[in-house]
Amino acid sequence: GLAGGMDADPMWYMPLAGAGVLAVVSWVDDLRSLSVRLRLLVQLVVALLMLPWIGQDGALVFQGLLPQWLELAVLVLLLAGFVNFFNFMDGIDGISGVETIALAGGMALLATAHATLPLDPLMLGGMAAGAAGFLWWNWHPAKLFLGDVGSVTLGFLLGASLLKLAAAGFWVAALILPLYYLADAVITLVRRGLRGEKVWQAHREHFYQRAVRAGRSHGRVSAMIALANLALV
Repeated sequence: GLAGGMDADPMWYMPLAGAGVLAVVSWVDDLRSLSVRLRLLVQLVVALLMLPWIGQDGALVFQGLLPQWLELAVLVLLLAGFVNFFNFMDGIDGISGVETIALAGGMALLATAHATLPLDPLMLGGMAAGAAGFLWWNWHPAKLFLGDVGSVTLGFLLGASLLKLAAAGFWVAALILPLYYLADAVITLVRRGLRGEKVWQAHREHFYQRAVRAGRSHGRVSAMIALANLALV
């Protein structure tokens, strides 16, 4: 898969390098609890450095609807925001594995069906397969957990790939595939913000968390999200 990625994308090393930086910072955060500002600063810098890969060969995510400087600023915020959304949503057993399979698998199918799409289906398929293997240990009751080092890294790779998908002209697919996560995260964020709460602090207000609090098991909620994601794919 890596060899195929080299041939299909000469800049394949960029997302892997960015993921490596975020993995190290997140690993330290898991051990020592770094400040929110420091983590966000690193995420913004890494997102900024990813712009040449996302807009490879001059591709534009917003198809020229925004001035270039505004597009670049919005892309940095979108990627950093998606990384944090993905991290926030990693709150019950199985959910991140299910979402990774859907997003990476869905993009792999698109890349297979459209040979001109600048994403490597083998690398995306490898991500989906790795997530499927992880689910064996992370399904409720979980024996292994992602931690920030896993969820931040996966969120970065998936978010960057979705933006690259949009830059290739598949912006509708780039919105549809992560729609459950985006809806749950954004609606919850807006509701908490309107109530004057500190939106960056941990909470239990996401819809999947409310379903668990209502008595549904982690496995059942993750399975329902998997079905919703299958429909989106």
